[in-house]
Amino acid sequence: MIRQIKSAFWEIKASIGKKFDKILSSTYDHYLCFYPKQNRSLQALLFGFLFSGIRFGKEQKDIIENISEDSIIVYAHKYKSYFEYLFYHTRYAKEGLPVPEIGFDYRFFILQPVSRILRSALAHTRHFLKYFSVRSPYESLYIQNELKNGRSAMLALVEKGGFYLRFVKSNPDPLRYLIEMQKGEKKSVYIVPQLLFFSKKPHKSTPGLIDLIFGTEEKPGMIRRLIALMKKPENVFVEISEPLNLKEFINKKDNRRLTSSQMALKLRRILIDQLNRHRRSITGPVLKSREELKENILTNDRLRAFMEHYAAKRDTPVYKIFKEADNYIDEIAAKYNIRMIEIFSKAVKWIINIMFEGVSVNRNSLNKIKSMSRKGPLILVPCHKSHIDYLILSYIMYHNNMPCPHIAAGKNLSFWPLGPIFRGGGAFFIRRTFKGAVLYSKVFAEYVYKLLEEGFNIEFFIEGGRSRTGKLLQPKLGLLSILLNAYKEGACEDMIFVPVYIGYDRVPEERAYLHELEGGKKKPESLIQVIKARKLLKKRYGTIYIRFHEGISIKDMLERQNRSISDMTSKEFNRLCRYLGNMLVSSIDNLAVIPPHAIMAAAILNCPKVRFSFDDIMIHVETYMNYLNSQKFPLADTLVMDPDHAFSYVFEAYINRKFIEAIKPEKDDPDTTKNFTVNQSRRAALDYYKNNCIGAMAPGAITALSILERDAFQFSGSDLYEGYKFLSEFFQKEFFHDPDKTPEYYVHKNIKSFIDDAILIPHPSLPDTYNITSAGFRKLKLFAYFLTTYFESYLIALNFFARYPKNFVEAKDRMRKIASMGNRMLKKKEISRFESLSRINFKNAMDFFSSHGIRGSEDEEKIEFYNEKIRNYLERLYH
Repeated sequence: MIRQIKSAFWEIKASIGKKFDKILSSTYDHYLCFYPKQNRSLQALLFGFLFSGIRFGKEQKDIIENISEDSIIVYAHKYKSYFEYLFYHTRYAKEGLPVPEIGFDYRFFILQPVSRILRSALAHTRHFLKYFSVRSPYESLYIQNELKNGRSAMLALVEKGGFYLRFVKSNPDPLRYLIEMQKGEKKSVYIVPQLLFFSKKPHKSTPGLIDLIFGTEEKPGMIRRLIALMKKPENVFVEISEPLNLKEFINKKDNRRLTSSQMALKLRRILIDQLNRHRRSITGPVLKSREELKENILTNDRLRAFMEHYAAKRDTPVYKIFKEADNYIDEIAAKYNIRMIEIFSKAVKWIINIMFEGVSVNRNSLNKIKSMSRKGPLILVPCHKSHIDYLILSYIMYHNNMPCPHIAAGKNLSFWPLGPIFRGGGAFFIRRTFKGAVLYSKVFAEYVYKLLEEGFNIEFFIEGGRSRTGKLLQPKLGLLSILLNAYKEGACEDMIFVPVYIGYDRVPEERAYLHELEGGKKKPESLIQVIKARKLLKKRYGTIYIRFHEGISIKDMLERQNRSISDMTSKEFNRLCRYLGNMLVSSIDNLAVIPPHAIMAAAILNCPKVRFSFDDIMIHVETYMNYLNSQKFPLADTLVMDPDHAFSYVFEAYINRKFIEAIKPEKDDPDTTKNFTVNQSRRAALDYYKNNCIGAMAPGAITALSILERDAFQFSGSDLYEGYKFLSEFFQKEFFHDPDKTPEYYVHKNIKSFIDDAILIPHPSLPDTYNITSAGFRKLKLFAYFLTTYFESYLIALNFFARYPKNFVEAKDRMRKIASMGNRMLKKKEISRFESLSRINFKNAMDFFSSHGIRGSEDEEKIEFYNEKIRNYLERLYH
């Protein structure tokens, strides 16, 4: 009887087991950490609708798509969140990307079909009854097998009680699991860090009441998330950080000796740090109150020691020095306010729509800089042509998910009411000179140090002020020196210098600049000027061009040179500062976008004919365009799309603006072509636009004049080196060369372009020898004419030195004397160009001659040397 009962029991058990095996498909691998890709289910539609407004840019998608298809992808986010998991799961399916279907330490109950929930419960119960243990997706190798079979997964780097779970209860660590899996796997495992932003606002050092109740901007609660999605879903966006190749990580020399547990700890720190840096590169550092920053600056040991020494040296009570320093901070410091930046954003967008046709940005370079910003603060170094510059650069960064920089602005812009507004947008104010202001300079340096230490991006204009000539000015190295010194003292691990070109088809301040170039006084900035500027809003100024150079890491640069900034002497430090300043300006020059206005102005001013037709000018334009295309200089969008229409439009615009004037043909003149001439009173305006391409054309002009100087139709490339070197050094205050490039480099680069345009022909048998073609001689002069204005300006300045002894004329009267001398020379036709009477050219000439030992008429030998040189070059240009 007992035997029959036992037999019946086992038969029933076997029968039930077969049914269970059928239901479970003969496997215990049914886990709720698996959430399959939803295609057309109701869940997919609902979540798709909920998450539809969240921005997921193409550049983010490209990062994932660029991972090799035969790799294993594991997404990582900082905090465990079912909301984020569901978003990535839903959106990646829609975007056609690998969908995270395995959630490390996630359990999906409500969202699973009832049948899957029952199978999972049944599998776990059957396994427990059979083996008296709980089946784990880690120990059963379920997750490993699913990943090897092509599924993707997701894990959280930080979760509540994570340390306790892993180190006290010994729960499996997903990162250690992946490391051990990778050691025995041929495929590479890529961990893809990702962030979901609900706001670009920087974190505050003290959380508010809303943060305490509804969660912070970084880790919002469910209510705050839903409100953000309902209110402004476009403000919610995704950022993908740089994927980490786990195989490469394991094989690194420093990691080979580590155990899997040690590797996992290190990997978690690296990924969390990467995510934190990525977040800061978008929101900026933690935003402390102005009072807190002020307190930190004034109480640091360096400044306190300096102030105490300063007070003792001047026999002044220390409290008075402290009070003075406190006032200086108020004079200097920004009041960075994200709400003010949002208002600025709307205002700048309105200005762009009213005044300009649009903004052109090289976004690929901007994205690279965005990635580099995770290494250290960005030091943005744009050229300065307009007050629009600092507005548009902050606008571009804000709309590309980057924190707006703190901007070094001249103290002349701190006038009421715009001064406080600018401070709210990140402007901090600097005096034009620190002469005699020892305490002020120290306080300012400490303020800059603090900005870098906190991790803020900084923007400053290396030219010092706006260029009134249309070309780059000489670099001012004061603030650059302060930044480098802060880095030397350990304010930050690295600084990323970013040269930025900002250009315009037409500059809004054109009229004011021309007024100053013609001898008028610069009007100080004021509220009245701003009110008058409303008239500009009725005009159209074409396109704004913004080009970002690749970031220059000061840390990497010094490592490549095998130098340590901390060990540098003061002379070596000053040499580094000059080298970097020249590199930054040269980089900006190479980024310059050439507009049609510049090329047309150059062709008109350099035309050897007094009377010319549109066809004549277009022949010169073609020569310049051939050169620019050969040298691969960036051109304005209008020149890329339809150059003929662009030049016709600009020529008509110059006629309408009376830069050039039509000449009525004489009755007995058989030539019916309409001729034009330059309006002599508007030459300065044309020269301003010509200078927008002078940086690009200068190497060609110097090479062309070096060829003409040989006075032969056959020459060798090596014959030009000495002439090119002399001219580039002579005009070192006017044009910028890459300090790492030699004259030989520039000569051969330009010779190649001249060969491409049939200006030169290589000799059939003699190496490095070239012949000038008949048409080539005329074209070489077209290039060399770019230098005529500068030679004439320098000749005027040299005549001033030849006439007056050293210190005979007071410094304040020198420019007036030189200008007067230039006017007389123009009337006597000793010079030919009105635009040579440029005060800026005169100043550069004075600086050059002074630095080369010419102080007055007593320096006869040197004056005679340069006088002969200039006149010989002008002889080549005039005839």
